[in-house]
Amino acid sequence: MRQAARFHEVWVITRRNNRPMIEEALTKELLKHTQFIYFDLLPCWARFWKRGGRGVHLYYYLWQMGAYFIGRKLHREFQFDVVHHVTFGAYWMPSFLALLRVPFVWGPVGGGESMPRGYRFGGDFRAELYEILRDLARFCGRMDPFVRATARRAELALATSAETERVLPALGCRKVAVLSQVGLPAEEILELASLSPRNEPPFRVASLGRLLHWKGVALGLRAFAELNRGNPASEYWVIGNGPELRTLQGLAQKLGVAEKVIFWGQMPRRQVLEKLAECDVLMHPSLHDSGGWVCLEAMAAARPVICLDLGGPALQVTEGTGIKVPAWKPEQTVRDLATALTRLSADPVLRARLGLAARRRVQEHFAWDGKGDIWSEVRRRAPQHLVSCTC
Repeated sequence: MRQAARFHEVWVITRRNNRPMIEEALTKELLKHTQFIYFDLLPCWARFWKRGGRGVHLYYYLWQMGAYFIGRKLHREFQFDVVHHVTFGAYWMPSFLALLRVPFVWGPVGGGESMPRGYRFGGDFRAELYEILRDLARFCGRMDPFVRATARRAELALATSAETERVLPALGCRKVAVLSQVGLPAEEILELASLSPRNEPPFRVASLGRLLHWKGVALGLRAFAELNRGNPASEYWVIGNGPELRTLQGLAQKLGVAEKVIFWGQMPRRQVLEKLAECDVLMHPSLHDSGGWVCLEAMAAARPVICLDLGGPALQVTEGTGIKVPAWKPEQTVRDLATALTRLSADPVLRARLGLAARRRVQEHFAWDGKGDIWSEVRRRAPQHLVSCTC
């Protein structure tokens, strides 16, 4: 929205609970040509059923219906040139604003990423159930006539990954482009660039994020155990919390590396950056991730990234900025991750070269101002009025 407002008059439809944060931000930064419309589907006392994420997707679906009537009323008065849907980033949920007779831009949307079959059924019932329910939700979404209407009416659909790019034409999208939804503001890029390079032992690997089964930290632990057998002067720092914490701690004990793996838990962003500065490499073995902000942050800090060749991280990381590992089967992935760790631990010159190239890539391709120029090009046919929808 901030980038769109550089070039266009923008109307933003969003929820009332966002109002305090938006108004606080507006006291620090004046946004010209921007109007906010606050809308909630139900009074506050009647929204208890969506707290904690239980009913959030149903609420989101119904909220989109209400936003359509708000948008239709505004369109009659102001005659929008384009509608841009930026909410949730899931291709299997509709945008009812697409039903307005206005050129419609959908996305970036993701969700086409799937955990490879060989990685799914490892005995964890909760993880297996999660993946089954996720697949079911996507299937129902693809059958939803409103999702298909959203796809057919899109002048342009923006996919967050190659996997989602392959899904969208089957829904009816005529024109699809791949564009990552992740980016960093200039001030954060400068802050991360100020982190000093690190060359002293021990060789230290970091993984950051919520500890969920699909984040692949179990694969990372197994790969680190292989590295540590050949390089005892190595450590693995896991920063974040989540339902997999105890399982991962037990796995570290079983692999014999519990003393070399530190689970730091959840911590404020400032401390996270301090910990990142004390590490040499980021390992991000996520199995279906349409985004991956942590990869960008590590790259901006000149830390090479090791990731799987899947989803959003596969777009961010190149051969010149890190190492992408295929995901064919778990044993192969662990072996290739361990090989990548061993290679980087033995070659500080390579780490430095990849890190500097990674920092340049973020500055050139993932800075928000640069993305604003891309948005402007996308919207060049509708240069004046824009309505943006976010839940």
